[in-house]
Amino acid sequence: MPYTAFSAKASYIKDHPEIIQAFTNALQKGMDYVNSHTPEEIAKVIKPQFEETDLDTLTIIINRYYEQDTWKEDLIFSEDAFTLLQNILEESGVLSERVPYDVLVDTSFAEKAK
Repeated sequence: MPYTAFSAKASYIKDHPEIIQAFTNALQKGMDYVNSHTPEEIAKVIKPQFEETDLDTLTIIINRYYEQDTWKEDLIFSEDAFTLLQNILEESGVLSERVPYDVLVDTSFAEKAK
């Protein structure tokens, strides 16, 4: 289940589909990078964002993500993942009412991401 999500008002998506697609394409490019590079290569690239963490520690952390098969191949937020997220939120008392997947989730930009 993805733990990072992005949202936009329906009106913004309707008025600025090119911005939403460009943003989605950039995210997909990042996913493609992590799926095609080693933990060592990724650690070197992200190191400037984590000045307080040494390269070996970053590499260990990224390797853990690989071992857990954390990174998906694409950005499509599946209905199963959405249901799991709602289950977690409901069980923790954060969610008081469920929302249908097709009302809240739009995968069209992720499906076209390149």
